[in-house]
Amino acid sequence: MLYNWILWFHVVSVISWFAVLFYLPRLYVYHVENSDNKGFIEVVKIQEMKLYKYIGVPSMWATIISGSFLIYFGNWMSSHWLHIKLLLVVILIGYFHSLGVLRIKLLEDRCTKSGKFFRFYNEVPTILMLLIVAMVVFKPF
Repeated sequence: MLYNWILWFHVVSVISWFAVLFYLPRLYVYHVENSDNKGFIEVVKIQEMKLYKYIGVPSMWATIISGSFLIYFGNWMSSHWLHIKLLLVVILIGYFHSLGVLRIKLLEDRCTKSGKFFRFYNEVPTILMLLIVAMVVFKPF
């Protein structure tokens, strides 16, 4: 029964984290494409900070911690699909931290990336999500 509660919490955490991963780069698009509108930019900076710090960071850690418990209780460490999934999750964590670095650069008006860059960069979590879910559902290795 405990395993099911942890699994429930993990799924909710993943959904929350991915909401941030999908929306934050979109805010960056709005930020760089409206740089001449100072009032708008100040509001977007606050949204970026709150989304990253108050939803993104806690949901990332909740995902990592609950996922670690699932691995421990599920005894899957010898599964090759899990190793691939964990590698993809590490890449996703790196992507999330890169969003934090970009957020600081945007906050300090030092970011030179374009709206087009952020539109493409916004596709990274989608690709990783598809691969991660495939590893979980199909367990191909």
